[in-house]
Amino acid sequence: MLKRLICLCAVLVLVAACDSTSTNDGSGAAGGNGAGAMGGGMGGPVGGTAHPGTQEDLVVNVGDRVFFEFNQSDVTGEARATLDRQAAWLKKYPSVSVTIEGHCDERGTREYNLALGDRRAVSVKNYLIANGISEARVKTISYGKERPAVLGHNEAAWAQNRRGVTVVTQ
Repeated sequence: MLKRLICLCAVLVLVAACDSTSTNDGSGAAGGNGAGAMGGGMGGPVGGTAHPGTQEDLVVNVGDRVFFEFNQSDVTGEARATLDRQAAWLKKYPSVSVTIEGHCDERGTREYNLALGDRRAVSVKNYLIANGISEARVKTISYGKERPAVLGHNEAAWAQNRRGVTVVTQ
């Protein structure tokens, strides 16, 4: 019995040693890259400058995300400024294609938020197309409320999760 208890304690110590802690600075990098399965996020490259035409270049020099008001999919004035920079960046790198991820906060049903996330992604796509980017270079996907950038049950967290993220797919 004592041997089993010691083994159990050893396993618990090993599991605890493997546990990683993440800091959530509101940058969209909570426990991951904040941009879904395709990469991206708000953090810059580690130990150097970003390579031109890459996701890191987009994040560091342009901005990869725009934010939306509660229950809205209209592009805001602040978002337009970011999307204008994204359109210019995409014109500079014509071989780059992107996927626009539509995200929502945790409020609302899964189905409603998937539809809202889709409307947000399409709004971003349409803005880029209206600014001269070929429709063939821009895809969309909605994650609804399934991939929050920031965990929390308050307005600060919700505001960071109501977003459209541009991800380089080349």
